[in-house]
This record gives sequence, structure tokens and C-alpha cells, in this order.
Amino acid sequence: MPTALLPRPDQGTPAGPAAPPRRRTRVLALAEARWAAAATAAFLIALPLQLAGTPSWLWGALYAVAYVTGGWDPALAGLRALREKTLDVDLLMIVAALGAASIGQVMDGALLIVIFATSGALEALATARTADSVRSLLDLAPATATRVSDGGTEESVDTAELKVGDIVLVRPGERVGADGEVLEGASDVDQATITGEPLPVAKGAGDEVFAGTLNGAGALRVRVGRDASDSVIARIVAMVEEASETKAPTQLFIEKVEQRYSLGMVVATLAVFAVPLAFGDDLTGALLRAMTFMIVASPCAVVLATMPPLLSAIANAGRHGVLVKSAVVMERLGQVDAVALDKTGTLTEGTPRVTAVHALPGSGLTDATLLALAAAAEHRSEHPLARAVVAAARARGLDLPPVSDFASTPGVGVSATVGGTEVQVGAPARLLGAGPGGGPADAASGEVRALAMQLGEGGQTAVLVMRDGIPAGVLGIADRLRPDAATTVTALKSFTGTTPMLLTGDNAQAAARVAAEVGIEDVRAGLLPQDKVSAVRGVEGEGHKVLVIGDGVNDAPALAAAHTGIAMGRAGSDLALETADAVIVRDELATVPRVIALSRRARGLVVQNLVIAGTFIAVLVTWDLVGDLPLPLGVLGHEGSTVIVGLNGLRLLRETAWRDAED
Repeated sequence: MPTALLPRPDQGTPAGPAAPPRRRTRVLALAEARWAAAATAAFLIALPLQLAGTPSWLWGALYAVAYVTGGWDPALAGLRALREKTLDVDLLMIVAALGAASIGQVMDGALLIVIFATSGALEALATARTADSVRSLLDLAPATATRVSDGGTEESVDTAELKVGDIVLVRPGERVGADGEVLEGASDVDQATITGEPLPVAKGAGDEVFAGTLNGAGALRVRVGRDASDSVIARIVAMVEEASETKAPTQLFIEKVEQRYSLGMVVATLAVFAVPLAFGDDLTGALLRAMTFMIVASPCAVVLATMPPLLSAIANAGRHGVLVKSAVVMERLGQVDAVALDKTGTLTEGTPRVTAVHALPGSGLTDATLLALAAAAEHRSEHPLARAVVAAARARGLDLPPVSDFASTPGVGVSATVGGTEVQVGAPARLLGAGPGGGPADAASGEVRALAMQLGEGGQTAVLVMRDGIPAGVLGIADRLRPDAATTVTALKSFTGTTPMLLTGDNAQAAARVAAEVGIEDVRAGLLPQDKVSAVRGVEGEGHKVLVIGDGVNDAPALAAAHTGIAMGRAGSDLALETADAVIVRDELATVPRVIALSRRARGLVVQNLVIAGTFIAVLVTWDLVGDLPLPLGVLGHEGSTVIVGLNGLRLLRETAWRDAED
């Protein structure tokens, strides 16, 4: 093997790559947030001054500050929309706020301004944070790579300059700079960001590697197979952005409703003002009737009819470890009728654990001594399988004998001298060829292969332990299922009427084992991120509204493409957490069906509140048009309907609402 595949003498043992810097836009870095904060502060200072009876010029000036700081941006946007011959509800609310101020309702108008400014700031923050997470994903791919020329000369180049056919050198601990094929070398590569596999994958000549994945202790010579813009990691970013844009039709529908409502309100208000004036009413009376109409017909009660139940459900879910990012998401959760689950880190804990210990007959070892021997040899290794073996030995309280002459061979395993005995721990297929031929060793090798096959069929990874070149036993290692996984799958099936499907990048055997344990029949394994998106879109093409639950970067495109996406919080990648519509903060999978039930209760209360709000608006508007509705009574009726629907929605804040969702 060429020496170029070995670490540079001055490089030493890598301590691991530095994590990419996390991009996160600060709240006050956004102009919308700064203006909303200024408007809110002015309002909160003015309100107690007004209630305390201080001079009107003092609190009036502060309300004016709230109007200007919170209202100039939506007013400007509304005027620009008017220039494009459209009318949005933001401009309508600015006009309503000014109208309220013109008839003495200064505080009501200022409150309306503050609410709208805050809403705009939150929308801007959500957009910025999503963009941050996408840019952070691109940081996974290294900025530079070591390109090897035909003559063997090495040079550091920007990964964007790499072309198909270039040869790059990936040293231990470095991230792979481009998608390609391994030409020389052997190593374990952590590619969880792409496939979601919980364990590093052994790579050798002929194997494919992906940009952004983390190389282990070996060195690899890789032929570039794709341009940087066409790498899997770049395509994940593109799919997240594309899938996010597919939600635009819903937004367009909302905008159409707002446009029609805004236009209708303007026309109706002008008619209420102009018609009486044309029939001889005085200017003050006509203006008062029109302002009263604008107040009683304003959408505040309708908006509050919708928001309190959803916001209360969000708060209740948050107390129980589920972060739902918006009221729209809370409403959409109750609409899902199909569920797709990731395996590693979602149905399972994402951490490998020893599940079986088999000491071979004739080895002279018990299961406990075999595990202690393996743990002693693996103690100095940083491989996830090694950590699982050591953790299992410690959990059983086993004493580890002293170790010397430790060595690690990428793609094979480790070797060490334990208590004067040479011990090897690693992949059976790689170690069995090293054993002496003839007699008992051959018989033991056959038994090892049978055990390895049995463990593999059960979705476990087999690890062989050899003592002095002779097989001594086999360990089985697998990702552990979450305790609440099976009950969650059953509950989701009862809610949606269909059994959830499993989408995973892991191998088919491991996926089948997990699916059988939790009761899932539709299993799709070995999927890359784009395959998961295709699966989700295929189900949605059949008319279903799909909920996707995942945790990794590889799940992010599917989370974005789905009707609703939920991410596991503790081990979830930044991109998955930002892309998902909701996050299970405590990784309690059983909360998913409960939050769906809470969403459905919230939607029921929304319908109740819309009926209440619509009735109040219809009665008050009719009274104002055909009778003589006094302004104070109009304000009282309008605010009264707001209070009623608000209190009705707040019922979901109670602890009993969550307990009822568990039933």
C-alpha cells in the first residue's frame, strides 16, 4: 500500500474533527424583531400610565410610538401591495387601528398593532432559523480536500474545484470531501448523516462513500464520482428547500381568502359611511356608524376563535415534552391519516447494546468471562461497538483484567494481550481467516459462522472473540428498541386507521427485526434520503396526509415533504429539528398519539368558537346596519365575544386535557 495512505508523521493521532460551527440567527438581529420589541415596550409602558390617570399627552405619545414602530413596516408593505393592485389584511388592520384611534379607542388600536408586529417578527425568525439549519448542513462537507495527482503529489484544494475522476486522500478523522468510490485503503466510516445507520460501516476498495461522512481510523484513497453540486448532501439541501416550497399552495389559498375579506371590509365600511351621508345623515354620525361597523365586523373575534384552542394545546403539549412550532402545525397534526417512522433513533434508541453473549463449548469460558475478556481488549477503542461491549461488562459489574499491546485494525477489529493471552475482537468474516487450520479450530469456525448467521437474521451484528487464535465466543450487538415503541405504533394505527410504515437507511434484516417487534408490516429498508421522500410522496399521491417521525439529517427531506413532520429531540440533528413541524423534546415516543388527540380536540373547539364568533359578528353588524348600535355597546359586544371564545379555548390548558388525550 502506498505510503500516501498513511497519516503524516507530524499529524499524530487525530482527536476527532471539529464540529461545524452552528449557524443560528439571533432574534434581535432581525429588523422585524427589533421593531416589534419597541412597539411592545411602548405599549406596556403606556397602558399602566393610562389606567393610572396620568396626563393624556404622556401615554398618548407612547401609544404613538407603538403605532409608528409596529405599524410602519406592514403599512409600507400594504401600500406596495396596493401599487400591485392587491389588498392584504395587514393594511386593513392598520386602517382599523387608525380608525379606532380616530374615535378615541387608542389603546385598542395600539394593541392590534403590537399583535401584528409580533406575529411578523415570529414569522421572520422561523424563516431565518430554517435557512440557518440548511446552511449548517452544507458545513458538514469540508471546505478543502487533499487531491492526489497522477505522479503522487498531494495538494490541498477547495472541494468545489474537485472534478469527476479526481483522486482524493481522506486521512483518519477527516470528513470525506466528495461522493466517490474507494480505490485503496480500509476504514470504518460514520455515514449516519446520510443513511441513518447507527454504526460506522467498513469501507474498502470498490465501496461508495459520501461527502460529509466521517472517516474512522484508517486512510482512504477515493475517486470522485460526482460534482460537489450533485453530491448526496447537496441534494438533501435542495430537497429540503423544494419540499418546503410545496406547502405554498396552502399559503396561496390563505392569501386569496385574506384578499377577498380585506376587499369586502373596505367596500362595506365605505358603503356604511357613504350611503347614510348621501341620504342626509350628518358627517359625524356617518363616520361614527362606519367606525362602529369596522370595529364590530373586524376579524379579531374570528382570529381569537381559532388561536386560543390551538395555542392552549401547544402550551399543554409543551409541558409534556412536545414542542409544536405553530398553531398551523397543531391544527395539521389532527388531520394526519398515515404515519411513516424512521428506525434508528426513532423506534430505537440509536445506541448499540450487547444483546447476546455466546461462549463456545470447549473454550473454557463462561458467558461472563467471555464478555470481560472482550471488554478488556476493547477498552481502549473508540468504536461504537467497543463502547457497547465495555458498557455491557460494566453493567454486569465485571472486573476487567489488565491489558497490553493494544492495536486496532480498521475494518477488522482490535487485538490486545489480556492476562498473558492474545485476544482478538472483530468481524467474524475478517478474523476467521487468521485462525490456525485443522481440527477443533475448523469446528469452532463452523459454529461461529452458524451463530453469526443466526444473529444476522435477527438483525444483530455479530462480533467474534478469539483467544490465542482460536474462536472463543460470539457477541450479538443491536440497537435497543424504545420501551414505548410497540404501544405507540398500535395507538397510531387506531388514530389513522392504517398501520404505520417503516422507512430506514439500515439493512433489511435489522429493519425487519424491529418492524416485527412493533407490529409494522410495510418495511422499506436501505433508503437514501431521496428514496424516503419518494415513499412519502407516493403515499400522499394516494390521497393521504402523512406524518413523518425521524431524527437525522437523512430524515430532513422527508420531514419537509410530509404533511407534518416530528423530530426526536435529544439526538436529533440540527437540520431535522429545524425542518420538523414539532419536536419530541424528551424522546418519549408515546407522546405522539397523545398530541394528535389533543390536536383533534383543539380543532373541535375551533369549530365551536367560530360559531360563537360568527353569531356575535352577525348580530352586531345587523344591529349597526338596520338599527342604531351605540359605539360603547358595539365595543362591549365585540370584546365580549372575544372574551368568551378566548376562555373556551383556554380549556385545553388544563391538565385533564392531556390526560383525556391519553385515553
